[in-house]
Amino acid sequence: MRNFPVKEVALGVSAALLAYLAVSGVNVLPVLFLGGLVLLLYQTGSLRNPSAARVAAATAVTVPDVRFEDIGGQSGAKKELQEAIEFIRNREQIARMGIRPLKGILLTGPPGTGKTLLAKAAAHHTDSVFLAASGSEFVEMYAGVGAQRVRDLFRRARETARKERKGSAIIFIDEIEVLGARRGSHSSHMEYDQTLNQLLTEMDGIAVDEEVQVLVMGATNRVDMMDPALLRPGRFDRTVSVDLPDKEARLAILQLHTRQKPLGADVDLEAIARQTFGFSGAHLESLANEAAILALREGLDEVRQRHFVEAVDKVMLGEKIDRKPTQEEKRRVAVHEAGHALVGEWVEPGSVATVTITPRGQAMGYVRTGPTDDRYLYTRPMLEGRIRVALAGFLAEELVFGEASTGASNDFEQATRLARHIVHAGLSPLGIVDAQHSGGELESAVVRQIIADQREQVTWFLAERRPVLEQVADTLVDVEVIDGDRIRQILADAPPLPPIHGPALPESA
Repeated sequence: MRNFPVKEVALGVSAALLAYLAVSGVNVLPVLFLGGLVLLLYQTGSLRNPSAARVAAATAVTVPDVRFEDIGGQSGAKKELQEAIEFIRNREQIARMGIRPLKGILLTGPPGTGKTLLAKAAAHHTDSVFLAASGSEFVEMYAGVGAQRVRDLFRRARETARKERKGSAIIFIDEIEVLGARRGSHSSHMEYDQTLNQLLTEMDGIAVDEEVQVLVMGATNRVDMMDPALLRPGRFDRTVSVDLPDKEARLAILQLHTRQKPLGADVDLEAIARQTFGFSGAHLESLANEAAILALREGLDEVRQRHFVEAVDKVMLGEKIDRKPTQEEKRRVAVHEAGHALVGEWVEPGSVATVTITPRGQAMGYVRTGPTDDRYLYTRPMLEGRIRVALAGFLAEELVFGEASTGASNDFEQATRLARHIVHAGLSPLGIVDAQHSGGELESAVVRQIIADQREQVTWFLAERRPVLEQVADTLVDVEVIDGDRIRQILADAPPLPPIHGPALPESA
């Protein structure tokens, strides 16, 4: 009788009964309404098995097949995390030393840097059951549901570990800032606070002598939103920073994601790593994938360097678009981008990687730079150099056409932002200022003066380099794309710059 179709028979009998009542003249609409309501509640999980419904948000995996060796870069974060989870692997030694086990580890950093992968690798390293959930899955409009889901999640972690005969379980909560936001920050109802309170209670209940050792790992890129009670020692004991990769780490990530791809002899992954400052691990994985797609489109059996170069542009700006500018617009864009490129090489020789007037995304053209080294600290001359590069396109248009266009609006925003950064960093004549309470006419006057000084220098440089500017612009109109080596060759063939009176300038390009 185990396979007897109870549900089907019950539905058939109910339908026959309703039909009989309707033929007999009985109003069956209230019955249908109540039946629909019951079915709706059943489908949402309120009348089904409560445990099964409430823990449906969490995805359980016995032991993830992800190792620390499979994660490119992040050597510092991996080392710190491995040290933090050693208490799971050496429980007896930890107990002899009287060490309290860590209850929570928080992974912080920008999106796409590998926080989830690190959590899975930690579970594999410690041979732990792994349960993953998102912070947004715990909060609903119904009071008490989120708190019950938190209780069920911890219960399920222990039950799954016992079933799999594991001594530990890792609960990973992504976007934990949704679940762990500061209490009182949500004014609509108290459901958020109840859910957070339950998480705090569960973490307080983790003991060293438990049969199953539970470790909570959270991931967030908004640690400033989280409640201090959740971040204190005894709950989240460690915070591991998972930052954007540096050049060496980017190279390691590219090597990892291209090891299964046939690469051409001309592929230089180190050059690609140098040109992708600010890329996350997710960006680099997408870059390698897009390069292989481009090679496949051309019917090639290997990925070449030009595919990687184009993939960098695609990941940064999007796919090429069919926008067809007029010949006059094309010439103006070429002059604009040539100005950026020449001043970029003047400010930092060797930094320009590609100049193009091929439209991508919202950009009619662009200059992609590849700094020789990753840079995290800037002096005032460095920031002023970036302001000169931002102003160069606008001033090149003014020089050649007598007037600029709306294409420079983003450049103005960037220049103003950099000038304000000089002021807020205490690098201006105003000295140290409070960025939160700064502003007013005095700051605006200093910002205008900084921009005016850099404008004067760029105007002089472009006037002296006008023949080179027009040569680069003419080449762009013809071929649409020029690499940085060609720009540097054109500059090398040009006569040297004459001396200038006034503020000190960089070495002539």
